[in-house]
Formats: sequence, structure tokens, C-alpha cells
Amino acid sequence: MTHGRTLADAFPVLGLRVTAGPVELRGIDDDTLLELAELAAQGVHTFDAMPFLMPWTLAPADRFHRQYLQYHWGVRSRFGSEAWSLDLAVRHEGELVGTQGVATHDFLLTRSGETGSWLGLRHQGKGIGTLMRQTMCALLFDHLGFERVESAAWVDNAASNAVSRKVGYRPNGIVRKPRPLPASSGEPGRAAALEQRYLLEPADLVRGPDLQVEGVDALRGLIGLPVG
Repeated sequence: MTHGRTLADAFPVLGLRVTAGPVELRGIDDDTLLELAELAAQGVHTFDAMPFLMPWTLAPADRFHRQYLQYHWGVRSRFGSEAWSLDLAVRHEGELVGTQGVATHDFLLTRSGETGSWLGLRHQGKGIGTLMRQTMCALLFDHLGFERVESAAWVDNAASNAVSRKVGYRPNGIVRKPRPLPASSGEPGRAAALEQRYLLEPADLVRGPDLQVEGVDALRGLIGLPVG
């Protein structure tokens, strides 16, 4: 017997809803998760590019949807006070366009985390990436107790680097890392590449539209912050 409890009561991430102008960030239920898998399968980047540290977009077509769902189910199952990832579905003018997230370890000590996101290929180049990052960072600073937010992109990923600069992140060093090869290479593997690191603090955030937030108190309780 559930006594009227919902999944959002048990896992408050599912009850979070943040709106800012035409953009909405919301907890990912299973129906939305399946929609996101289909959107991602339609394309997130071009054939000759690999913007991600983990090449999840190269999963074979017959396993793509299952692996995408399994990854997000794993994120839910591992959510705890020591380490957690907050992944939210992004809608623009009501249409599902991608995800925006943040990952953190030892949050109550560090008050910091790293943002990450993806947009369906057909939704790119319209300013949506900037707006959803502004929305996420305002949520983190204003409602979830963050004091620092980091991000990173390969140095040749012009779009991601541009979004970071527009939102107010400052360059924070360049590191050399193994980078997965794109599909156009014709073979699996990795090559050394340069990654630009970024840091954002509250005073530097270039804000977008004002936020309207629902379900944040329950999420604060889940991550160990005071409620009310």
C-alpha cells in the first residue's frame, strides 16, 4: 500500500520543475526518458564530430535506446548524499529538445559541481543551449546552495565554448585527455586532445529570464540542505 505517495515523493528529482521564459527544465520520468532516447537517436552531432568524453552516441542502433535508458536508471539508483547527478529534461516552447545536468561529489563540503548537456541536432544554433545553461546555473546558485560551477569542452567545440563564455564562465586551464574518435574515423579508439576547463561563480553569471521553481524544497532535503 502506497498511502497516496507518488514516485516524486520517493525521489524528489522527478517533482522538480523550473521554467524561465520559453525554457522548462524538469525531472525525467520514464515516458520522457523514452522520448529523449528517440530524440538522441535522431542525432546529437554530425558524423565527423565527437563532442563527448564518453562516446554514448556511438552505441549500435539495435542497443541505443536500451543503453540510454539503463544509463539514466543507473543515475537514479546511485543518487546519494556523497555523490549525485541531477539530469533534467529540457523543453523549449513545449517541445522536448535535450537534457541539462550537473554532477557533484562531496557537495556539502565543496558546494561545487560540473554541468553537462546535449541538444538534438535540429535544435542547435537557436540560442537554446545558452538559455538552458543560464537556467540551470541560476537554479544551482539561487536554490541549491552551489558556490562554484565548472564545465569543460574540447577546444574545437566552438558551440559549447561559446555557450560557456556567454553564460559568464571564466577559462580555468587546459588539460590533455584521451578523446573518443568520431564515427567518420571508421574505427573505435581514442586520440589525445585538448580540453578547455571553465569556472563560474555567482557574481559572474549572465542571467536569463527569471525562474519559476516547483518542487525544490523536497530536492533540497534529498541532497542534505535545510528545507524551508
